[in-house]
Amino acid sequence: MKLKFESLQIDLGERSYPIIIGEGLIDVLGNFFRQDIGQSALIVTNETVGGIYLDRLRSCLGNIFADVFHIVLSDGERFKNWESANLIFDALLDNECDRKTTIFALGGGVVGDIAGFAASTYMRGIPFVQVPTTLLAQVDSSVGGKTAINHPKGKNMIGAFYQPKLVVCDYSMLSSLSSREFSAGLAEVIKYGVIFDHDFLVWLESNVTSLRNREPASLSYAIRRCCEMKAAVVRQDERESGLRAILNFGHTFGHAIEAGMGYGTWLHGEGVGAGMVMAVELSKRLGLVDAEFVNRLTALIQSAGLPIKGPVLDLVDNEGRYLELMRVDKKSEAGEIRFVLVDGPGKALVRHASESLVREVIADCCE
Repeated sequence: MKLKFESLQIDLGERSYPIIIGEGLIDVLGNFFRQDIGQSALIVTNETVGGIYLDRLRSCLGNIFADVFHIVLSDGERFKNWESANLIFDALLDNECDRKTTIFALGGGVVGDIAGFAASTYMRGIPFVQVPTTLLAQVDSSVGGKTAINHPKGKNMIGAFYQPKLVVCDYSMLSSLSSREFSAGLAEVIKYGVIFDHDFLVWLESNVTSLRNREPASLSYAIRRCCEMKAAVVRQDERESGLRAILNFGHTFGHAIEAGMGYGTWLHGEGVGAGMVMAVELSKRLGLVDAEFVNRLTALIQSAGLPIKGPVLDLVDNEGRYLELMRVDKKSEAGEIRFVLVDGPGKALVRHASESLVREVIADCCE
């Protein structure tokens, strides 16, 4: 049977690379490699994904590399830390991996972020390939070269911009996701419609059910469109000095939820879902959008199976706890929190809002 796939290009000069989108790609990765590869490969995965896909990827890579090693990390956001990164470094050193060794990140956003961070720092940088297995990773975190680990005081605060050599989005792998994990990925899909393409947002309102049913045609279109939008943004602002910051819509509130609840209690996409409701409500109170748009977005987020209310992080001063955590945010400047807001359907901007107004939004948008 002829292999069917689509290819997009991230245009970054000498750091450019393709994104391959299709079904059954994990078994034919060799079709997409150039010849200038080294002798060895290290697969980084986790306990959940490794039990499903590790053997298939090892078998495929065994036809390309002389030596294929692997490491299986504990599963969950709370393990995206220095300890896990050091386990990857140990595996690289124990197997005498050199500067041409390629790391393959087989997993969701956590695996991709930590494997990419290890690749960016081992011997000052070695090649790596993203093989994302979650919707969230396929539409967002695997593309664009943001790699990181978490610090107890803030999410993704230790990291580097480091581009992969290849991203392979095999959407047949999404069949293994739980409903909760799949919905978490839809948060990032919705984000693109809000900040970048209103027509895509309208499409999502009509097709959210088919996406939740994981219908291939809908998955293929959504993944491709999200990757196209992210590629356009990254091409203009690789290191998030301006435009790329809008991709963090809902994330300032969402990261506070993740950190405040303890990493892994709320999934990243769940925090972003509730965070988008807070961000669009703040946008409304600043006169940027109307109540009708707030209601539309809230209804779509709820239809995607995501929370629309944030959790209480502190029984005494919930708003103060949110603000404390949001100040540890990469968009903050001199302690001033800067929010990604909706400036009309399909448009976004980054700006400051008064603490009193933010407190009101948090109070009204939490359980």
